[in-house]
Amino acid sequence: MALEFMTQAGYDKLKKELADALAQRPVISAAIAEAREKGDLSENAEYDAARDAQGLLEVKIAKLKEKLANARVIDESKLSTDSVQIMSKVEVENVAAKMKMRFQIVGESEADFSKGLLSASAPIGKALIGHKKGEVVEAQVPSGTMKFKILDISL
Repeated sequence: MALEFMTQAGYDKLKKELADALAQRPVISAAIAEAREKGDLSENAEYDAARDAQGLLEVKIAKLKEKLANARVIDESKLSTDSVQIMSKVEVENVAAKMKMRFQIVGESEADFSKGLLSASAPIGKALIGHKKGEVVEAQVPSGTMKFKILDISL
């Protein structure tokens, strides 16, 4: 897995998710023990369900640990507004639709377009990275090519 850049808030959220998942281990272990006490494991649906839940939880824990190991928290004090970079808040105008949009460029795990958080690895995010205020950039999206004029860059 490649390095993933994220905010301190994103990193803290991942740590909390991991802590919550780890806290579920004893709950699932108790459910497995309780189901095991009910006898024949070959036809024990509760036991099977608890084992499945344990397997899913362990996969989730492993993924969260890997994300945290590869996470790099961005030092926001070293960012500038000279060009678009990860953590930049960008106001753009869709040239064709004359529609203004505002979003923040973030790491993939923090992306949530409905909240204005655009992944740096998404087509529009990739297209904007490195460009300056006033420039028009083209982004290859599934529906074709879109042009965006960068109106403002802030932190």
